Amino acid sequence: MPSNKSVSDAPIVQFTSCRILRDHQLQREDLWVREGKILNPEKLFFDEKGSADVQLDCKDSIIAPGFIDVQINGGFGVDFSLATDDFKSGIDLVSQKILSHGVTSFCPTLVSSPPSVYHQVLPQISVRNGGAHGAGILGAHLEGPFISKEKKGAHPEHCLRTFEAGAFQDLLATYGSLDCVQIVTLAPEMRRSSEVIRELTKRGICVSLGHSVANLSQAEEAVQHGATFITHLFNAMLPFHHRDPGIVGLLTSDKIPAGRRVFYGMISDGIHTNPAALRIAHRAHPKGLVLVTDAIAGMGLAPGRHTLGQQVVEIDGLNTYIAGTKTLSGSVATMDTCVRHFQEATGCSVETALEAASLHPAQLLGIEHKKGTLNYDSDADFLMLNDSLCVQATYIAGEEVWRQDVLGM
Repeated sequence: MPSNKSVSDAPIVQFTSCRILRDHQLQREDLWVREGKILNPEKLFFDEKGSADVQLDCKDSIIAPGFIDVQINGGFGVDFSLATDDFKSGIDLVSQKILSHGVTSFCPTLVSSPPSVYHQVLPQISVRNGGAHGAGILGAHLEGPFISKEKKGAHPEHCLRTFEAGAFQDLLATYGSLDCVQIVTLAPEMRRSSEVIRELTKRGICVSLGHSVANLSQAEEAVQHGATFITHLFNAMLPFHHRDPGIVGLLTSDKIPAGRRVFYGMISDGIHTNPAALRIAHRAHPKGLVLVTDAIAGMGLAPGRHTLGQQVVEIDGLNTYIAGTKTLSGSVATMDTCVRHFQEATGCSVETALEAASLHPAQLLGIEHKKGTLNYDSDADFLMLNDSLCVQATYIAGEEVWRQDVLGM
């Protein structure tokens, strides 16, 4: 066998008998991986005169990029909005457990909390690569506390804040640090929000609009200042109205700056959004749809009482409510469930459903050159799925980190 040593001693793995999601299509070709990256086989054959060291028969599985969850509040008994002594072991547990649901990277999300919670929790979140230990951490998503009281949803009112005279300094004082922050959700109708959006965007932080009573022109102004995301579309915002469609109107607005795309999160769990609303959003702006779980500590646990930050939450089947109310508070859906529900509800292609949980969140965060695709030289974070879009195996950096136990099926 020709030597691969001219370029690298690392073994080359060839995944055969599979359908790869590449360029928006499932393509029947092999996937080549070396040193945690997707390899271009042509370069391997012609430039290096190399070949595979290991061949793996995928038995006609679909191979798709790993899922990226940009809004997850916790799971499996862990609540990211609670400052605990063992916070790090909690985040490790969640990152390990979500591998079985196809999530290879995520943004741990904190709901509106007192400043002391941000000051304790944020220093314990660090951006890191995924691996056998669990999914990679892309940075925190801070959902609140600069949001509307009228649309606070499950956020505790006593934690909500407005921007004072030194608006950005006020935000910094509240959070303590922005070192590991990837996304901030705020209400754009708040006074002084424009300067905050500009400052966050300047620092490479994604600004999302949510928990808001903003009208369309306020939302458009926020986008012109740099906002690029909408937090859980339809939930915790003004309902669509034909004379002023509010934030929802951004999906078809003609005032989005040239070359900019607005993305929007959808909780596709069959509870938060009626399938008809999911279809309307998808048909209006398919390339912006990002599937999120908005999962809470109770995901993966039995029904009963759990927490979401400062609130007690009751889980009843797939419904989660603030205890004693009918206010929805996050979901207990896993990402693979959301992908399947989205495909079923919209009738979209398998490729479209998979990209809504991989390519689109990567594009939102500006990391599509390394995550969310199976292009050559991108990170070898991928899934093997069957035709029903059930995850059979999860790989990070080309290494298998989870596999379905066939005996347990």
